[in-house]
Amino acid sequence: MIIAATQFAPVAGDLDANVRTVADLIRAAGAEGARVVVFAELCLTGYEPSLIRDSPALVLTEDDPRLEPVRDACRAVSAAAVVNGPVRTDTGRPAVTSLVIGPDGSLLARYDKRHLYGIEREMFAPGAADGRFTLDGLRFATATCYDNRFPELAERAAADGCAAYLASSVLAADNDSFETVYPVRARDFGLYVVLGNVLGANEDGTGCGRAGAWGPDGARLADAGGTERGFVLAEIG
Repeated sequence: MIIAATQFAPVAGDLDANVRTVADLIRAAGAEGARVVVFAELCLTGYEPSLIRDSPALVLTEDDPRLEPVRDACRAVSAAAVVNGPVRTDTGRPAVTSLVIGPDGSLLARYDKRHLYGIEREMFAPGAADGRFTLDGLRFATATCYDNRFPELAERAAADGCAAYLASSVLAADNDSFETVYPVRARDFGLYVVLGNVLGANEDGTGCGRAGAWGPDGARLADAGGTERGFVLAEIG
């Protein structure tokens, strides 16, 4: 199976613009054979926790009609997409949520970030369950940024028969995760690890790109570099 790891600079608070970019990248990656397309943390709004707190209209629902261009793109190229944004919960606070949209446009899975970081704790609800979905006989785990600092998530993914661990993150150039987290999770637990990251300024700093993948031996399989919007492909399984 071919998986695409994406990177782009979201427009802060502009859901429509970000949805268009996500849909365009799904169509482009699917045209090159990608069956799963992985995006960064809060790609639908930008990593802007304070803006999300002050703008209730940015909070999505699982079946939000504003995501229809994403569903259409998945159907058009028969690809699944892992897209992340603030999604309503029954607690009164949104979660930092990965919605896995299937090749037919349906919702395959929902994962709410379990380990919130810094200011996120003031405005988001933490998740309570691990993220899983199966496509074409392969089992996938999902995790979001700070989650990846906790090796037990990857350990449970491996124990649960997952082949790939999909990480939606927001990382700056000085983040050590490229050396001490993603390749280590891959090597320690025999997983393919696929990272979606951001470019551009956000509330946490400046995204450095370098979206890509690591193989089960911890070696880099693909690296999108640090400047260009787009995606890289990696074969797994």
